[in-house]
Amino acid sequence: MNNPILQLQQQRLLLEIEYNHEKEEFRKQTQSMGIERKTRRGDAWFPVSIGRNYYNSLNQMVVEVTRQPGSDIEHNFEPGRPVCFFTMKRDATGHDAIHYMSFTATVSYAEQDRMVVALPDSGRIVDLQRQEALGIQLFFDETSYRLMFDALDRVIRAKTGRLAALRDIFYTKAPASHFTFDTPVLPWLNASQQHAVGEVMRAKDVAIVHGPPGTGKTTTLVEAIYETLRRESQVLVCTQSNMAVDWISEKLVDRGVAVLRIGNPTRVNDKMLSFTYERRFEAHPDYPQLWSIRKAIRELRQQRRGRTESWHQKMDRLKSRATELELRIRSSLFGEARVIACTLTGCANRVLEGEHYSTLFIDEAAQALEAACWIGIRKAGRVILAGDHCQLPPTVKSIMALKGGLGKTLMERIAEQKPEVVTLLEVQYRMNEQIMRFSSDYFYNSRVQSAPEVRGRGILDYDRPMMWVDTTDVDGHEEFVGENFGRINRAEADLTLATLADYFDKIGRQRVLDESIDVGIISPYRAQVQLLRKMIRQSERLRPYRRLITVNTVDGFQGQERDIVLISLVRDNDGGDIGFLRDLRRMNVAITRARMKLIILGSAATMTRHPFYKQLYEYVESL
Repeated sequence: MNNPILQLQQQRLLLEIEYNHEKEEFRKQTQSMGIERKTRRGDAWFPVSIGRNYYNSLNQMVVEVTRQPGSDIEHNFEPGRPVCFFTMKRDATGHDAIHYMSFTATVSYAEQDRMVVALPDSGRIVDLQRQEALGIQLFFDETSYRLMFDALDRVIRAKTGRLAALRDIFYTKAPASHFTFDTPVLPWLNASQQHAVGEVMRAKDVAIVHGPPGTGKTTTLVEAIYETLRRESQVLVCTQSNMAVDWISEKLVDRGVAVLRIGNPTRVNDKMLSFTYERRFEAHPDYPQLWSIRKAIRELRQQRRGRTESWHQKMDRLKSRATELELRIRSSLFGEARVIACTLTGCANRVLEGEHYSTLFIDEAAQALEAACWIGIRKAGRVILAGDHCQLPPTVKSIMALKGGLGKTLMERIAEQKPEVVTLLEVQYRMNEQIMRFSSDYFYNSRVQSAPEVRGRGILDYDRPMMWVDTTDVDGHEEFVGENFGRINRAEADLTLATLADYFDKIGRQRVLDESIDVGIISPYRAQVQLLRKMIRQSERLRPYRRLITVNTVDGFQGQERDIVLISLVRDNDGGDIGFLRDLRRMNVAITRARMKLIILGSAATMTRHPFYKQLYEYVESL
């Protein structure tokens, strides 16, 4: 199928399947899943307390919501996600029943035990304050789907112009055009990184920076953006997630680039907040005057009587003045910024209405659905994609949509159609050579090499950097916790912590603490992650090291690294069933997080029935 329109229509159909599947799953969960399970999955907080409320700089009524502190459950609330409030009440049979409130709200900020939520109107505050046994849960994200459908429709309909041209270049063998720029000399980058920056500068239509683990993709992208800004006044930088926007924004600010962050960050610290649109808006000299006018408008609206012609004239004057000030502040903030940074769906934010950019950079492009990328591409003349399609894929929940190809990203599509626009970063600076070698051979055609300074890095002399602890003979099997909640393997969890404690003993307690040798414990299963966290809190042997140990899922460790990493695979059954561990890109992420020591714990009898894990096991045993 070479027709771009037909392929995009196929994408839209698959997206509709995913939309209907996710909406139906949400409906079923809402009806059948108990609050305890929703809370354990990280999709709900119950009970919650309502704190102070106020109008933010965007004139939204927001309210603080807190849960009981000290919960070890990682929640899924993040800025921009829709939420709904509910109460628990006894029904006629004497059982607790969930009653949902009639409005939805949006997360502005989210921390471990506190979040700020934007309400649709100020009248909802009283509704919330009246309730007892109040909770909050994630709601179905209708907005993101609407934006993706709209973006695809516009690309399909485009007859002429830059959007139609980019669509046809991305979907056919038509060659991508180039400028004639010399590769900039950047001696602090290696040869492949410099080449990547040069290719970005020369690309007239599209370029791809393919960054395997530890190869300095973000560093390269920051330099490419910096060099682009020598020729362009402003660029748009987008990623799939808020966390990734925060990361690239911080790196750009450290490089001395003026960033304006649209939307709310995940990390609520002064450095990050200082370049958000909302905080900069509040800090503008004209803001106090705007705040006074908005307050006057609210007070005027509360006058139920006496809405005469003069009342309407006064209201019109105040609104007109408020709009004028808003536009002046907005123009000032955009005029000072060199980089506009937001999520892909954030490109549809009203403050970006009518804006257009010569260059769009999409970081972590291999984790974004193609439809989401088109939301940003509509605003750009050329597109630079950065990421690694051998690591975490986009989240697709419908098996039918996944089999149909919805999980295939725009970055993958272009890389297949136009390998000449792809630059692979070839030197990694994170891992010991033996840890890195398997990933390089299996996923990157042996092209990734270790930098000399990390090639032999290790914690102990004569240590094996990579080990597989076979749990086949351990008296334990995988088991389910709760209905559809998740899988755990208690014996393997015990062995994981014992193995770590033994290794700490070998290193020596004082050295571990003095050098802050940090540890990541990874499990693909969230239930196993929560079990391990609980066991670490109860472990006397690991008590001195708790602050150095992080336990999370593979997705939670994306983009991170640790000195020591242990992976608990969980699966142990007679049928050789390994479920979603067949997604090898996730395992590529897991095995490339360790700098100096990687310990895999899993049943060799179960795992090695799959050819990838057989190769991995044989590789580790050969070291």
